[in-house]
Amino acid sequence: MKVVIIEDEALAAEQLKEMILEYDRDIQILDVLESVEESVEWFRRNTHPDLILLDIQLEDDLSFVIFEKVEIRCPVIFTTAYDEYAIRAFKLRSIDYLLKPVVQEELNAALRKYLEMTGSVPRQEDIRQILDQIRAGNKPRRERFSVKVGQKIKTFRTAEVAWFISESGYTSARLKDGKSYDLDLSLDSLEGEVDPAEFFRINRKMLVSLQSIREVHIYSSSRLKLDLLPDPGLEVLVSIDRVTGFKQWLDDGRH
Repeated sequence: MKVVIIEDEALAAEQLKEMILEYDRDIQILDVLESVEESVEWFRRNTHPDLILLDIQLEDDLSFVIFEKVEIRCPVIFTTAYDEYAIRAFKLRSIDYLLKPVVQEELNAALRKYLEMTGSVPRQEDIRQILDQIRAGNKPRRERFSVKVGQKIKTFRTAEVAWFISESGYTSARLKDGKSYDLDLSLDSLEGEVDPAEFFRINRKMLVSLQSIREVHIYSSSRLKLDLLPDPGLEVLVSIDRVTGFKQWLDDGRH
C-alpha cells in the first residue's frame, strides 16, 4: 500500500507515520505534505497513492480546497479536530475520519476499513458539499478553558487570552495579565473553537487576539511584523500567504 500524509504539524505527521508503520511495516509512505498549495502541486505531478491521510485544517486553508483544484482518484481518511456537523457529513458520505489526537487503535480500524472497501473514491461533489457545510457552520465558540496547575484546576475565559502559541509540539495560552498556561489542544483545534472575529492565525505557530495587537509594522513588501501585549519575546511575523486575510480581518475587527 502506498500512502501520502497531508498534515501541517510536524509532530503530528511524525506520529502518524510511526503509527502507520506500526500497523504494517510494508506500507510505503510516499510523502508528507504540509499545505493546500504543496498538495495540489504534488498531485498534479505524481502518480496518486493508494490512500491519503488528510488533516482538515492546513496552514493555508481547509484541505477540502485541494479537491476543488485537482481531481483526487484515491480513497481518503480524514484526521480532524472537528466534530458534530463535519462528522455527520463524513458518515453520510462513507468517508472515514479520525478525531485528533489520533490513537493507534482507531487508525488500525480505519486502515482495515480501507482494505475492506478498496476502490471506494470520494466524489468531488460530495467533498464540495462538506466544505460548504463546514464554512457555513455555526459552531458554538469556546467561552473558557480549564487547565491543571499542580493539584488545582485553573479556569480562565477566552476573552482573557492575548495569544496562543505552539512550540516543540506543545501549545500554551498567554493571558493579558502575562500568565501562561499549557493546553492539551493543537492550534488547529483552537482555531476552530475561538471566535474568528477576535482571533487570527497569523502563522503556523501563533493565533493572536485582536486586542493583543499594539502595532503593525510593514516588515517588507510582502510581510507584516506585529508588536503584541504582553510581549512574547520573539519576532512575530504574519506569514506571506496570510497577509491579505489578516489585513481584511484587521479592518473588519476594528469597526
